[in-house]
Amino acid sequence: MIVQEVRKQFPELSVKVYGRDLIYFDNAATSQRPRSVIDKLLSMNELNNANIHRAVHYISNVATEEYEAARESVRSYINASSKEEVVFTSGTTASINLVAHSFGEAFIGEGDEIVVTEEEHHSDIVPWQLLCDRKRAALRVVKVDDDGYLDLKSLEAVLSPKTRLVAVAHISNVLGIINPVKEVIRICHEKGVPVLVDGAQGIVHQRIDVREMDCDFYVFSGHKVYAATGTGVLYGKKRWLDAMPPFMGGGEMIGTVKFSGTTYAPLPEKFEAGTPNFGAIPTFVPAIEMAEMLSDRELMRYHEGVRDFLLDALKSNSRIRLFGVPRSTGDKIALFSFVVDGVHHEDLALILDKMGIAVRSGQMCAEPLMDRFDTTGMLRASLAPYNTMEEAEYFVKSLDKAVAMLS
Repeated sequence: MIVQEVRKQFPELSVKVYGRDLIYFDNAATSQRPRSVIDKLLSMNELNNANIHRAVHYISNVATEEYEAARESVRSYINASSKEEVVFTSGTTASINLVAHSFGEAFIGEGDEIVVTEEEHHSDIVPWQLLCDRKRAALRVVKVDDDGYLDLKSLEAVLSPKTRLVAVAHISNVLGIINPVKEVIRICHEKGVPVLVDGAQGIVHQRIDVREMDCDFYVFSGHKVYAATGTGVLYGKKRWLDAMPPFMGGGEMIGTVKFSGTTYAPLPEKFEAGTPNFGAIPTFVPAIEMAEMLSDRELMRYHEGVRDFLLDALKSNSRIRLFGVPRSTGDKIALFSFVVDGVHHEDLALILDKMGIAVRSGQMCAEPLMDRFDTTGMLRASLAPYNTMEEAEYFVKSLDKAVAMLS
């Protein structure tokens, strides 16, 4: 009953595709939006469309209050020490690029090393490669074992006196394994190395406490956690953000501008140059309210039951190779990437689409991980707490039919 009530708040879950009820199993790519987020987005564009922080007129003041209320909502949700540590961006990719540029300018030099893992999204690989190219630094890689777990011995082996930063996914968007980020951070901090955590998936499936985690940076996208697209967050410890130069120059990020020299605004404005996405950022408030609602204990027990059903069904099929096999079910979110012997992943996705099921196929922006597991691509089904057991059962039956059609 709870999940059915939740589903009523997400309009797109009630649409039909090809005459069938939509089963949306592509939540790792983007979550659906609740009515409260849609309403906030509409109201900001219809009633509060004015630039923020600058003008003194009424509408600008309202828009500014909405924008800063979103910052406080995010701060509270992730338990940051202050709003100064919450920088708004356009998404996880922009947040990582900001750190790669600004941290890199301040702290990376020739011969230094950046560490990433084999399971990272391209957005947590390419910015560091660009930094290394620019600074003549080196990229080092932590291995992932056959079950999809980070090899912590590999991490310890790759750390060196030259390591300046480690970037690691909280949860892989391919493997769905919850990484031991607190342990990673402890190991790195013992050697004086700061850690950036890519929380694009983690923010959705874990309650984040950045102070308890002790990460130096935590980044995520709004659209993964029910907010509008084009919204993102960079959390950074104040001491790092203070020491980093601005990423971009322009309006709002300045203190004073003279031809003889420019001073910069205090945090977080120093990193928010130009006109921000003031129409969408306020959707973080209802989105976080929804995320808190979806963490209801009874709903989570139901969701875990759906996850366990799909895990058992996929593991028991001899033709399926599942990537990210948990040693304990609590180690994995409801995200399943797999291949079927003798069947191309994209063909499967196309047939499932005709059956009303939205899944992802391809490399999931993680080509090095595909190489690690010697495959050109995978099929991925990723669920949210609004997905039902009935949908999971239909997915399993439909997958069997699709495989039979293609065999």
